[in-house]
Amino acid sequence: METREYQAVVIGAGPGGYPAAIRLAQLGVKTLCIEKEYFGGVCLNVGCVPSKALIAASKKFKELKGTVQEMGVVLPEGDVSFDMAKTQAWKSSIVEKNTSGVKMLLKGNGADRLFGTARFDGPGALIVETEDGPVRVKGEHIVIATGSRPIEIPGFSYKDDRVMDSTKALDLDHVPERLVVIGGGYIGLELGTMLAKVGSQVTVVEMADQVLPGFDKDVIRVISRRLKKMGVKVLTGARAMGWEEGDGVAQVKIQNAKGEEQIIEADKILVTVGRFPNTEQVGLDTLEGLQMDGRFIQIDKQCKTNIPGVYAIGDVAGQPMLAHKATHEGEVVAEVIAGHNVQLDHIQVPAVVFVDPEVATAGLQEHEAKEAGYDILVGKMPFAANARALTTGDADGFVKVVVNAADNRILGVTICGPSASDLISEASLAVEMQAEALDVALTIHPHPTLGEAVMEATKHAIGEAVHVMNKKKK
Repeated sequence: METREYQAVVIGAGPGGYPAAIRLAQLGVKTLCIEKEYFGGVCLNVGCVPSKALIAASKKFKELKGTVQEMGVVLPEGDVSFDMAKTQAWKSSIVEKNTSGVKMLLKGNGADRLFGTARFDGPGALIVETEDGPVRVKGEHIVIATGSRPIEIPGFSYKDDRVMDSTKALDLDHVPERLVVIGGGYIGLELGTMLAKVGSQVTVVEMADQVLPGFDKDVIRVISRRLKKMGVKVLTGARAMGWEEGDGVAQVKIQNAKGEEQIIEADKILVTVGRFPNTEQVGLDTLEGLQMDGRFIQIDKQCKTNIPGVYAIGDVAGQPMLAHKATHEGEVVAEVIAGHNVQLDHIQVPAVVFVDPEVATAGLQEHEAKEAGYDILVGKMPFAANARALTTGDADGFVKVVVNAADNRILGVTICGPSASDLISEASLAVEMQAEALDVALTIHPHPTLGEAVMEATKHAIGEAVHVMNKKKK
């Protein structure tokens, strides 16, 4: 068997693995990146990037059908249609640009690539099954970055044509007439609303008492209102029990919040109840004594496991299971391996949900700050009072800023509204640098922009807003 030796080996070329390999190579470490399926991982190929492309296309279609006509842009009757095949081709071209870019960057920075399935053969060694046969790879440092996969629930096998995980949903060649989404978290709502905008009759089934469990109640009110406007039916406190084929459709059995059974007919069933870390096939059993944290691999502040020379990053290393968290860990672990004195030291990890309107958070939400025992000041600025939002015809939602009353430090920001995914970066920086409310309030924001809403919400928290009424002081 051929044997290859490296200073560092990264298993997985997703949003954690490929940045780790690139950074390692930049730092002069002889590096190999192993990928079994597609460079760029789930995120670039069948997750974050393609889903946002389809979401953007559906949003454009919905705007042409509604908002632009309200603005006076009149389209010929019946001239607007949605071609899923063309949209899929466009989406695929974006995926190709991203994945080819990853390969180019790995090569350009001097990292070697190997396509195959890797499995530990004890500490410091891997057996990689490739098309040309097995290859033995030795590495002084080995980084596990194998990502995650959709969870499958009893009664809904992904092998059935009717049942889809997020990957299959992103490859649809048509718009299903009726869709049942099991799981009202961010993936279910993103894909469900995308299909609703282009014509699907969507029903969301969620076990919790609200969609997007864990998010601010004010956010849920806005999202629920928009879902209703789109014609999306939401069943909370409900459980999907199974399904049967009947009369040419899927008969989905639901137990509702009252404990009653009901049947929902669907052409497709999308299951989005979470993701499971890919740890079983990596040969972790050969790493005697490896410490786990439930289903995740336990790591320290330098992404090290308790096995010398073995590291873990991204979805296999714990929550939150987000691509940008994986990328950050990948860059940190590369510098650790290269001998730099660094560690994970972030205060928060921002999150974005690409529903309509978008939702984004940085730091603590209002209810989380209260649960943590903070005495807080809360500022809120509705986009309905923001000139830029009004000029775009998309003024639903708000910015909410949570401030620690003891020292005026910004604890968190929640944004629900237009371009929340972009606006949250300022908030993320403010929370990360432990900025005080005045740091944002006294920063001149250009007008007219959506970013002014962040400034005004911050001013509102400390009683200095000028575009919304301040709260009466007690």
